[in-house]
Amino acid sequence: MSALTPVILLLSLFIPPAHASSGPVLLTSSSIGLFCVGLFVLAYALVMAEEYLQLRKSKPVLVAAGVIWILIGIAYAQQGMSPAAEQAFRHTLLEYAELMLFLLVAMTYINAMEDRRLFDALRAWLVRSGFHLRTLFWLTGGLAFCISPVADNLTTALLMCAVVLKVANGDRRFVNLACINIVIAANAGGAFSPFGDITTLMVWQAGKVQFGQFFTLLIPSLLNFLVPAILMSLMVPRHVPEADNEVVDLKRGARRIVALFLLTIITAVLCHSFLHLPPVLGMMLGLGYLQFFGFYLRKSLPRSLARKRALYERNGDEVRLRSLGSVVPFDVFNKVAKAEWDTLLFFYGVVMCVGGLGFMGYLELVSHWLYDAGDPTMANIFIGVLSSVIDNIPVMFAVLSMNPDMALGQWLLVTLTAGVGGSLLSIGSAAGVALMGQAHGMYTFFGHLKWLPAILLGYLVSIGAHLWLNSAQF
Repeated sequence: MSALTPVILLLSLFIPPAHASSGPVLLTSSSIGLFCVGLFVLAYALVMAEEYLQLRKSKPVLVAAGVIWILIGIAYAQQGMSPAAEQAFRHTLLEYAELMLFLLVAMTYINAMEDRRLFDALRAWLVRSGFHLRTLFWLTGGLAFCISPVADNLTTALLMCAVVLKVANGDRRFVNLACINIVIAANAGGAFSPFGDITTLMVWQAGKVQFGQFFTLLIPSLLNFLVPAILMSLMVPRHVPEADNEVVDLKRGARRIVALFLLTIITAVLCHSFLHLPPVLGMMLGLGYLQFFGFYLRKSLPRSLARKRALYERNGDEVRLRSLGSVVPFDVFNKVAKAEWDTLLFFYGVVMCVGGLGFMGYLELVSHWLYDAGDPTMANIFIGVLSSVIDNIPVMFAVLSMNPDMALGQWLLVTLTAGVGGSLLSIGSAAGVALMGQAHGMYTFFGHLKWLPAILLGYLVSIGAHLWLNSAQF
């Protein structure tokens, strides 16, 4: 029995039964509903304080999700309507399961590419190239913008930040500017691709925007990155840092894993676009591709090691010869284990919390206030500003749960604003929070905040560009 069970049972004694109804039980003005809203607010306050409390963000929302649905179950059981609550829970759980499996496969491929040292090789090339700081500022930002549509923006930002820290030699000013640029670029790059961010994936899987339609956000996303980058680059010096001659050899199969990842993406798109099946089907098939390739790598490892050992002995390469003794066989399940499980469990907690509050009727009230009683354009711009304070995952899931009647252009607008709005503050996105930890003391909340006017200008320019370029979709 859970330690929370006695507490929940005690609460149920003081909760008056909901009024009998032939339809869903309305809980928005009940003590159950108000308690659940307060619980979710408390849980999310703990999530936002993760950096200071050292409490992983999944823990509070997992507890909140469980308590919310148990209290819903109590209220519906009192009305003899338990099957309705069960059906709603299963529906919400299915929505999460599709997204979770999709993300798990994508994370596994990214971990496999990291294991094959693709990202290390890219970092080493940038460090030893001898570019001056302003060129590195643009290169790291540009690569973050180009990589994040395929890899997630968190992995992309961490990779580029590693390059910046390696070449900066303690130059705090350059690190701060470069990290701000990387966060903006990674978030902007993820906003025009179904694979670039969890929010875009959610919108795609919900069927609100088709795969090819996301790319109409390319120019607005690019402007969101370029406007603040141009202004910040004026403050970056041109001197050349000391080069590092590190060379990284790719492990066997690295390029083929990239090809398999691209094939997996194509499979997912074809399943969704032509067969009208969930994209997760194609992604899970792609995991099968990787497992078969991993099997091939393990079986052919002895033959590969023997061939390399003979080559290195012939060339007298003692360093590489010694490195053969530390080669570990490729294992797909190790890559699965290294997925961001805290993020996936946080995602579960958020989806179930928001789904529960929506089932109670709160999202219908918020939808009426935001969309029915006002201008949807202003509402969607507000959603983006809100995502700079609250993670964009619950914000976007709430919008999808409200399901306002909007034109394609408005769905693209909220996708854009939820994706890039997190760049307004360093705590507004996973990339920003991670870089504050990686570049501790050099990239800070207040260092980011000083450039808020430039970032806000890029945010508004990107919105204006979308409203102008894609006006036919409104």
